[in-house]
Amino acid sequence: MTLLRTLVAGLLATLSIAAAAAVDVNKATEAELQALPGVGPALSARIVGERAKAPFKHWGDMIERVRGVGPTSAVKLSSAGLTVGQTSYAPTETQAEPAKPARKAAPAGK
Repeated sequence: MTLLRTLVAGLLATLSIAAAAAVDVNKATEAELQALPGVGPALSARIVGERAKAPFKHWGDMIERVRGVGPTSAVKLSSAGLTVGQTSYAPTETQAEPAKPARKAAPAGK
């Protein structure tokens, strides 16, 4: 009986952690946003301010409207549990950051 209680308690704890991990950007409070790694008071205020104008339609919409959120940070935020309309971030070719130009080699002998 004790083993069964332990298993049920563990299952409930796991489910509650999974449910708490998902934070929808269109519903989250500033405090819930700040609980995510990389989101401080300034970024959470910008997110909530933009959301007040109109809910975010998708990740691309959020990236376009919120200064400080780009494809790289979107990957990190999504990995931490942030969703837009219950959707995790999946970068597309048009959303990917441009490649950095290759460094030119110094001329020989100089």
